[in-house]
Amino acid sequence: MNGLRNLLKGKGIEIAKEAFDRTILVFGPSMLPTLSITGDLVLTEKISTRLGKVNNGDIVLVRSPENPKKILTKRILGMEGDKVTYLVDPNSEKCRTITVPKGHIWIQGDNIYASTDSRQFGPVPYGLVQGKVFWRIWPISGFGSLGEEI
Repeated sequence: MNGLRNLLKGKGIEIAKEAFDRTILVFGPSMLPTLSITGDLVLTEKISTRLGKVNNGDIVLVRSPENPKKILTKRILGMEGDKVTYLVDPNSEKCRTITVPKGHIWIQGDNIYASTDSRQFGPVPYGLVQGKVFWRIWPISGFGSLGEEI
Protein backbone atom coordinates (compact mmCIF):
# COMPACT_ATOMS: atom_id res chain seq x y z
CA MET A 1 0.00 0.00 0.00
CA ASN A 2 2.85 2.42 0.80
CA GLY A 3 4.38 1.72 -2.60
CA LEU A 4 1.09 2.65 -4.30
CA ARG A 5 0.81 5.80 -2.19
CA ASN A 6 4.37 6.85 -3.10
CA LEU A 7 3.69 6.15 -6.78
CA LEU A 8 0.53 8.28 -6.71
CA LYS A 9 2.36 11.08 -4.91
CA GLY A 10 4.96 11.16 -7.64
CA LYS A 11 2.26 11.13 -10.33
CA GLY A 12 0.40 13.93 -8.57
CA ILE A 13 3.50 16.11 -8.67
CA GLU A 14 4.05 15.20 -12.31
CA ILE A 15 0.44 16.02 -13.21
CA ALA A 16 0.55 19.33 -11.32
CA LYS A 17 3.85 20.21 -12.97
CA GLU A 18 2.44 19.45 -16.43
CA ALA A 19 -0.66 21.55 -15.72
CA PHE A 20 0.97 24.58 -14.07
CA ASP A 21 4.72 24.61 -14.57
CA ARG A 22 4.95 27.05 -17.44
CA THR A 23 6.67 30.30 -16.82
CA ILE A 24 6.74 32.32 -20.02
CA LEU A 25 8.43 35.58 -21.00
CA VAL A 26 6.02 37.56 -23.16
CA PHE A 27 6.99 40.79 -24.86
CA GLY A 28 6.02 43.03 -27.72
CA PRO A 29 3.56 45.85 -28.34
CA SER A 30 0.40 43.85 -29.11
CA MET A 31 -0.82 43.50 -25.51
CA LEU A 32 -0.02 47.04 -24.31
CA PRO A 33 -0.93 48.37 -21.79
CA THR A 34 -1.73 45.04 -20.04
CA LEU A 35 1.67 43.48 -20.79
CA SER A 36 4.91 45.40 -21.23
CA ILE A 37 6.67 45.88 -24.54
CA THR A 38 9.99 45.00 -22.86
CA GLY A 39 8.75 41.76 -21.33
CA ASP A 40 6.64 40.31 -18.57
CA LEU A 41 7.25 36.99 -16.86
CA VAL A 42 3.89 35.23 -16.54
CA LEU A 43 2.52 31.93 -15.30
CA THR A 44 0.23 29.89 -17.52
CA GLU A 45 -1.87 26.79 -17.00
CA LYS A 46 -3.35 24.21 -19.34
CA ILE A 47 -6.22 22.79 -17.29
CA SER A 48 -8.73 25.51 -18.21
CA THR A 49 -8.05 25.10 -21.91
CA ARG A 50 -8.30 21.30 -21.77
CA LEU A 51 -11.62 21.51 -19.92
CA GLY A 52 -13.01 24.21 -22.21
CA LYS A 53 -13.09 26.71 -19.33
CA VAL A 54 -11.66 29.78 -21.05
CA ASN A 55 -13.92 32.76 -21.60
CA ASN A 56 -14.11 36.20 -23.12
CA GLY A 57 -11.58 38.43 -21.43
CA ASP A 58 -9.04 35.67 -20.71
CA ILE A 59 -5.47 36.09 -21.95
CA VAL A 60 -4.34 32.95 -23.74
CA LEU A 61 -1.32 31.50 -25.49
CA VAL A 62 -2.24 30.45 -29.01
CA ARG A 63 -0.18 28.68 -31.65
CA SER A 64 -0.14 31.05 -34.62
CA PRO A 65 -2.40 29.89 -37.47
CA GLU A 66 0.04 31.60 -39.86
CA ASN A 67 3.31 30.30 -38.40
CA PRO A 68 2.98 27.15 -36.23
CA LYS A 69 6.45 27.72 -34.74
CA LYS A 70 5.23 30.94 -33.11
CA ILE A 71 3.13 31.28 -29.94
CA LEU A 72 0.93 34.39 -29.63
CA THR A 73 -0.33 36.01 -26.44
CA LYS A 74 -3.79 37.51 -27.02
CA ARG A 75 -7.11 38.17 -25.30
CA ILE A 76 -10.25 36.21 -26.15
CA LEU A 77 -12.96 38.56 -27.39
CA GLY A 78 -15.34 35.97 -28.82
CA MET A 79 -16.29 32.34 -28.22
CA GLU A 80 -18.12 30.08 -30.66
CA GLY A 81 -21.52 31.50 -31.53
CA ASP A 82 -20.63 35.03 -30.39
CA LYS A 83 -21.05 37.96 -32.77
CA VAL A 84 -17.93 40.09 -32.82
CA THR A 85 -17.78 43.56 -34.35
CA TYR A 86 -14.28 44.81 -35.05
CA LEU A 87 -12.52 47.65 -36.82
CA VAL A 88 -11.12 46.46 -40.14
CA ASP A 89 -8.44 49.13 -39.90
CA PRO A 90 -7.88 50.90 -36.55
CA ASN A 91 -7.23 54.14 -38.45
CA SER A 92 -10.68 54.12 -40.06
CA GLU A 93 -14.25 53.73 -38.91
CA LYS A 94 -15.00 50.72 -41.14
CA CYS A 95 -16.36 47.85 -39.07
CA ARG A 96 -17.24 44.23 -39.77
CA THR A 97 -19.31 41.79 -37.78
CA ILE A 98 -18.63 38.07 -37.75
CA THR A 99 -20.19 35.13 -35.94
CA VAL A 100 -17.45 32.97 -34.43
CA PRO A 101 -17.85 29.46 -35.88
CA LYS A 102 -18.16 26.28 -33.84
CA GLY A 103 -14.85 25.12 -32.37
CA HIS A 104 -13.21 28.54 -32.79
CA ILE A 105 -12.40 31.66 -30.77
CA TRP A 106 -11.79 35.29 -31.71
CA ILE A 107 -8.55 36.74 -30.33
CA GLN A 108 -7.16 40.26 -30.38
CA GLY A 109 -4.27 42.11 -28.81
CA ASP A 110 -5.17 44.88 -26.39
CA ASN A 111 -3.22 47.32 -28.58
CA ILE A 112 -5.21 47.20 -31.84
CA TYR A 113 -2.69 49.49 -33.53
CA ALA A 114 0.15 46.97 -33.19
CA SER A 115 -1.40 43.50 -33.14
CA THR A 116 -1.70 40.75 -35.71
CA ASP A 117 -4.72 38.76 -34.62
CA SER A 118 -8.15 37.48 -35.68
CA ARG A 119 -8.78 40.75 -37.52
CA GLN A 120 -6.15 39.58 -40.04
CA PHE A 121 -6.36 35.77 -39.94
CA GLY A 122 -9.94 35.23 -38.77
CA PRO A 123 -11.32 33.00 -36.02
CA VAL A 124 -8.78 30.59 -34.52
CA PRO A 125 -9.48 26.87 -34.00
CA TYR A 126 -9.81 26.14 -30.28
CA GLY A 127 -7.25 23.35 -30.66
CA LEU A 128 -4.52 25.98 -31.17
CA VAL A 129 -4.99 27.34 -27.63
CA GLN A 130 -1.92 26.28 -25.65
CA GLY A 131 -2.70 27.72 -22.22
CA LYS A 132 -4.25 30.48 -20.17
CA VAL A 133 -2.17 33.28 -18.66
CA PHE A 134 -3.24 33.82 -15.06
CA TRP A 135 -0.46 35.53 -13.07
CA ARG A 136 2.31 38.07 -13.68
CA ILE A 137 5.54 37.43 -11.77
CA TRP A 138 7.71 40.19 -13.21
CA PRO A 139 8.03 43.13 -13.19
CA ILE A 140 7.38 43.17 -9.47
CA SER A 141 5.34 46.39 -9.83
CA GLY A 142 2.78 44.39 -11.85
CA PHE A 143 2.88 41.24 -9.69
CA GLY A 144 -0.53 39.65 -9.45
CA SER A 145 -3.53 38.20 -11.22
CA LEU A 146 -4.15 38.72 -14.92
CA GLY A 147 -7.81 37.82 -14.74
CA GLU A 148 -10.58 38.95 -17.06
CA GLU A 149 -10.35 42.52 -18.26
CA ILE A 150 -12.33 43.57 -21.30
